Amino acid sequence: MVSNKSFWVIVIGAIVLGIIIGAAATYLTAGKQTVTKTVPTTTTVTHTITSAVSGAEQAATTTKTVTVTTTSPAETTPTEKVKLVVIGPWSGKSAEYFKAVIDNFTKKYPNIEIEYIARRAEDIAKTAPLQFAAGKTPADVIITPWAWWIVEMAKKGYVLDISNLINPDEYIPGIVDKVTYEGKIYGAPFTMWLKPGFWYRKSFFQKYGLQEPKTWDEFMQLLDRIKKIPGIKAPIATGDGVGWPESDIVEHFLITFGNPELQLKLINCEAKFNDPQVKEIFKKYLVPLIKNGYFSEPIEWTQAAELWWNNQYALYFMGTWITGRVPDPNDLDFFPLPGSKGVVGGADYAFIPKFTKNLEAAKLFVKFVATEGQAYHVAGPAGKIPTWKKVSIDQLWKPMQTVYKKITERGMTILPDLDDSVGGDWQTLFWDQLKLLWADPDKVDQILDTLTQQHPACKSK
Repeated sequence: MVSNKSFWVIVIGAIVLGIIIGAAATYLTAGKQTVTKTVPTTTTVTHTITSAVSGAEQAATTTKTVTVTTTSPAETTPTEKVKLVVIGPWSGKSAEYFKAVIDNFTKKYPNIEIEYIARRAEDIAKTAPLQFAAGKTPADVIITPWAWWIVEMAKKGYVLDISNLINPDEYIPGIVDKVTYEGKIYGAPFTMWLKPGFWYRKSFFQKYGLQEPKTWDEFMQLLDRIKKIPGIKAPIATGDGVGWPESDIVEHFLITFGNPELQLKLINCEAKFNDPQVKEIFKKYLVPLIKNGYFSEPIEWTQAAELWWNNQYALYFMGTWITGRVPDPNDLDFFPLPGSKGVVGGADYAFIPKFTKNLEAAKLFVKFVATEGQAYHVAGPAGKIPTWKKVSIDQLWKPMQTVYKKITERGMTILPDLDDSVGGDWQTLFWDQLKLLWADPDKVDQILDTLTQQHPACKSK
């Protein structure tokens, strides 16, 4: 696998979207009529880069304006009807927001029909390998946040090389590295989510005269004040499901009190979960909050979101996709733990299984998702930011522009998701052990020992 230590960054700025337009020429391929388009486009790029560098405790920021001329690769578009099956991780409202991407793709390529199927990353990772091994695929294109799994499938020969579709220089630095193996690219980056902190309703804070904390003591004072408000079950709602919401909370505490470098070291076992520094973070900050009832008992995360919005809980740690799941995003704000200099972020990736029977159409869809399709996704309430640098930050949905601005003003560096980066069986073990932590926080030493002993990078060392 590719190292996760040094490639995550936060990209600030405005980039003008260049849309590929073509002149037509026709030729005959494999007995089907097709159209090939190639056109040069000139794009002005302005961006600010903040880099998380392994071994450094501070981020370097540079600003530059670049004007480039790019020539799009030839596109082979079908003139006969083709149906593509696409599997992605979004359901409910999130699937509706992705539909904007599909609709604009089919508008551009009217002869390609898209059938979208929602599957959780953990589910498709269990079932697809069995089908791949039998020489079959459940879809022509699969989208997942698990870059490690794409690389794992590529190593087994199940994923097509799409290096000719993706130019790494056009993306947030390092984002393509996650799906690169032996110099070949196997996944196309889509949009990025962030997990910036504790969300709250502005109206709730205003009603009770609450303010964002600037120190840990102020954070504890805030929780104590919230606890006394009538109707509040607990200050913080704990989302649950398969277990990832608790992992997001834990990572935020590790980044805040261990600095962003600790997150990178834990991924690669340069630091261990049972090291004294990590134990202190758990025992001094997190465990007391759980034991003293500041967190609720785990609740299925979408239900927890509804209860939190109905003021049964005041705070909710969740990713930026929450902005598109609330009735009034203008009543929404967030704060990270005081002093935090890092924010977890990650992208979804599209890949083409080797066994697709609609290769040319699949390539068109993957290329669209990785480029201009991002503009349609971030413009709506999906709660995402682009990874393709040619999409302007000004094109973001307004509530996400506010979120993005707050993150950048605080100088927070984007870091890789810990359990997504380690992946494999350890990821589900991490989730299960954190469920145990919420149920019995006195077992913290046992839990941290288990996470260390089973960590694949620790085993290899």
